Amino acid sequence: MGDFLLRRWWLVVVRGVAAILFGVVALAWPGITVLALVTLFGVYAFVDGVVAVAVALADKVAPSADRAMTGLLGVVSLVAGIVAVTLPEITALTLLYVIAAWSVLAGVLQIGVAWRLRKVLAREWLLFVSGGLSLALGLALFISPGEGAIALVVTIAAFALLWGIVLTLVGIRLRTIGKRLAAEAELAEGTTAAL
Repeated sequence: MGDFLLRRWWLVVVRGVAAILFGVVALAWPGITVLALVTLFGVYAFVDGVVAVAVALADKVAPSADRAMTGLLGVVSLVAGIVAVTLPEITALTLLYVIAAWSVLAGVLQIGVAWRLRKVLAREWLLFVSGGLSLALGLALFISPGEGAIALVVTIAAFALLWGIVLTLVGIRLRTIGKRLAAEAELAEGTTAAL
């Protein structure tokens, strides 16, 4: 999984930026209706899913377990996005459960990725934080579903901002590690060739 994410660091950054944009739009639009929130979430989840599935299918070099984990996360996002966009008349409570289920599944999968990368990355805690935030949001939404639409918007928007920032930082860190490892490999090849 480490090599896969080091080569595809931009995937993590794209997902982070999309989450930040979703959070900013949701917070900046205080009178957002449930229909608008459903559509906004659906578009975000769909884009997130398409990017993850495309990368999982395109990267033939990565181990199949890594591709499967990325693809599964993408499929979960795609399904949540499709449900939200194709069924915009769903109630706020149904939307809340769709978002909560997506958030719990995404959090569990991200914690699994962080666990697998713990020996590759020095600061994999950012991935654990990202997964933990997602899991915490999902559980909070399942536990307190009747807090009201505005509280729902603020909670989801705040989560999206935090999650987006963490994902973006993880992506930048992956890029830095990838460059360092490539430079070390180049140096090792040069040393071997000199011998």
